[in-house]
Amino acid sequence: MAVKIRLARTGAKKIPLYRIVAADSRAPRDGRFIEILGRYNPRSKPSSIELDVERTQAWIDKGAQMSPTVAKLFDIAKNPDAEAPVKEPKPSKKSRAKASEESAVATEPSGAEVSAENDTEPPVPEETAEASAAEATEADPEQ
Repeated sequence: MAVKIRLARTGAKKIPLYRIVAADSRAPRDGRFIEILGRYNPRSKPSSIELDVERTQAWIDKGAQMSPTVAKLFDIAKNPDAEAPVKEPKPSKKSRAKASEESAVATEPSGAEVSAENDTEPPVPEETAEASAAEATEADPEQ
């Protein structure tokens, strides 16, 4: 029988609490287990880890394999000075898109500024504009 040391989920919907258990590798995640070795609460600040390090080490010496998550928790539990991992909230795709859209709008110049930047020639008085238009029609006989 292959024994694994892994997490078994307990707690209510959207409020996870985990037991660290020694279980048969063929048993389901939340199913039958051999022994409870500890508890892990990821929702507390900082995360709380209660683990019987001696019993866990005894199972490892007998050949039990730890899951990667339990291995991390075991390293933290062995070293009392180490802090539990703190997971930073990651913004969703929607909120990242909205934030980038807002920053693009904030950096984009307004319409008045754009027209002022594109005007390289100073404005021409109306009388001069009419005179230059008349000269252009006289110079071009095809029109």
